[in-house]
Amino acid sequence: MNFVYLILTNRYFLWLLLLVNIAGTIYGYIWYGYQLSETPTIFIPFVPDSPTASLFFCFVIFAFLLKKNWPIFEALALTTLVKYGVWAVVMNILTLKVTGDLPWEGYMLIASHAAMAVQGVLYGVFYKMKWWHVAVAAVWTLHNDVIDYVYGQYPQYPGLENYIHHIGYFTFWLSILTIAIAYYFAYRYKQNRSLTIY
Repeated sequence: MNFVYLILTNRYFLWLLLLVNIAGTIYGYIWYGYQLSETPTIFIPFVPDSPTASLFFCFVIFAFLLKKNWPIFEALALTTLVKYGVWAVVMNILTLKVTGDLPWEGYMLIASHAAMAVQGVLYGVFYKMKWWHVAVAAVWTLHNDVIDYVYGQYPQYPGLENYIHHIGYFTFWLSILTIAIAYYFAYRYKQNRSLTIY
């Protein structure tokens, strides 16, 4: 465990992680480009879910490099990284099962989104968020579900149109689970390790 801790707190590793997340964030916004071009302006901030999650984490890493904690971004990052990381993995596997085919980008998305969820949790021991930070993240997360599945702004996965109500139900409970995980980390925040950069 000490070896993992040394990697997570290594300055060069954090810079690498920041650059990878910046690249992933940019790619994510490009991936959503077509859908965003057809999205009403008022909904645009709530449509590109995964790149916004990795953007939140970029702020978390940047704060770590400054030897600081920005708890509101920690709460937003943890909640959204785990939620959309798991969500995208499930949706791509479901696409493969329903259509019998998954392009190479789908496998890349499975790997990258699984990594999103893992990194959000691994750094959770360093987060200093309190319950009210998580409450803000919970509002953001559940509001996003309403925008997606009440106003029809959910990510578009060809072949899954007939399952959208089931996907919406799954997404809601995934949100509840990730909020609960964030509350767990917030409950423990006084016992969390201080991040010492090596």
